[in-house]
Parts: sequence; C-alpha cells; structure tokens
Amino acid sequence: MNRLKTSLGKLSFNNPITVASGTFGIDYQQFYNLNLLGAIVTKTITPELKKGNPTPRVYETECGMLNSIGLQNPGIDEFIKTTVQDYKHFTNPLIVSFSASTIDEFCEMLLKLEAIDFIKGYEVNVSCPNVENEGLAFGVDEKIVYQLTKKLSELTKKELIIKLSPNVTDIVSIAKAAEEGGASSVALINTLLGMAIDWKTGKSMIRRGVAGYSGVGVKPVALQMVYRVHQAISIPILAMGGIQNYQDCLEFIYAGASMLAIGTSQFSDPTLPITIINDLKDHFDSNKITIDEIKGKVWGIA
Repeated sequence: MNRLKTSLGKLSFNNPITVASGTFGIDYQQFYNLNLLGAIVTKTITPELKKGNPTPRVYETECGMLNSIGLQNPGIDEFIKTTVQDYKHFTNPLIVSFSASTIDEFCEMLLKLEAIDFIKGYEVNVSCPNVENEGLAFGVDEKIVYQLTKKLSELTKKELIIKLSPNVTDIVSIAKAAEEGGASSVALINTLLGMAIDWKTGKSMIRRGVAGYSGVGVKPVALQMVYRVHQAISIPILAMGGIQNYQDCLEFIYAGASMLAIGTSQFSDPTLPITIINDLKDHFDSNKITIDEIKGKVWGIA
C-alpha cells in the first residue's frame, strides 16, 4: 500500500513532494533520480528571453534568503525547442511554470505549451515580486485573477495551478477568484517582499533594493495562509514556504495541503526532497495513516 499517494486537481502523484519553481533545474539529476519526485516543476518561462536583474541579486539573511533574479529564462520558443525536451524521458508528471505581462500573452504561451503532450500541467505565476508588470499586477487584483484564470481554463484540459502571491491584503479573496475562474488547484506561497542593508555603509545588499524573501523564516506566514485558503475553497493546494523536513510537511498537510514543494532548502541540501519522501513514508507507514486522513485536520483552534 502506498500511503503517500495524493492528487492535485486533475493529476495523481505517487508522493506529495515536488520542487518549487526557480529553485530547481534538470541538473539536479546528478544528485538523484528525478523520477522519485511526485512531480517536476520547471523554472518560470516568459514570452521572450530574459537576462535577469543586475547583480548582486542573491543574499543570505539570518533566516532564509533574498533573491532578485528577475525570471532569467530563454523565452517560450527556445524553451519549447530545447529546454523542455530534456524532461521528456521522465515518468512523473511535468508541470511548466509560466508568466507574462498581459492576459493575451498568457493565453498565447499556454496554447504553445498545449502542443507538448508530455507536459501534464501548468503553474501560472501571477505572484513573482521580482519583475515589473509580470506577476504582481495580476496577483494583487482578484478581478484580474478571475479573468485570467477563466481565459486559461477555457484553453486547456490539463492541470491549471494558479500560484498566489502572499503580498496582498487578502489572499483568501484571490484564491476564491482563481477557483471561480476555473483553476483546478492553487499554489502558495510565493516569496514575501524583503530587503537587506549593510549597517556599516548603508548600501543595499540587493542591487534593485526590494527582493523576494524565502526560506525558514516565512514558514509561519505560509502555514496560516494555507490554513485560511483551505477553509475557503474546495480545490486542492500545493503548499510551499520554509519547508526543511518531513515534520514541516506534516504541518502543512494538517493545515490543508495536498502537495508540497521544497524550495530554498535545496540550495544547502540538493537531495533533501528524497530524504523528506523517505521520512514521510516511514511516518505514514509506522502510524498506518494516509494523507487524506489527516489533510486539513488541524485541531485545537477555538
């Protein structure tokens, strides 16, 4: 019996562990068999090539890291021609993350990706805080999230995941808009906004100043957002934010997550996703429980 089996909207997985977009590349296959992951998520792709933001664009903080990469990627056409082909031989579901600056561009990108049969789902990035007009403007407006999701849902029968930004007044209303628009699941959270300054000189540690903050420090914020969103919507949640071990994963499952993404912690331990999968298996087998039996079952809240 595989007690780690789970699902996310239209897809089923052998285990609940995947990788967070932007923290993972196919070069990780030098460390382990990528087929062992529940799913593979690519780095976010945009309509045109992006060289990324000027350096310095990464900085390690006291409890995590700041990044201002700027969605560096080869663009959709080159991605389809070369990069995505490297994922063709894997047996687990491939989810492609993409972002754009207009609704029409989002739709055009999805239609191009639809032609590739081994892509099983999409992570629509409406939440990246590192670039102007590609993500933040969409992710903070529930009406635009609804309109975008509705248009995309009419173009595909594959898994449609809307990745939500935590940098909003009310993430629940944004999640509801995605569900009403036809999303089959949501992902949360993307990075918080953060900053670091050299106290000796007053110089910003990131060239663009404000950056995306991720890592262990964001976990309590991510956990409460997953809990609140789970209470408000009926579609599944792909959760991420400061996960470092299987115990963190269990907390997110109790809060309502169906799937979990490992992100920043991979930089210090590339094989961490596999360690977590094995530890989760031991935990679920020894306790004779399944994910569905504990999902959303946090208790003790008045």
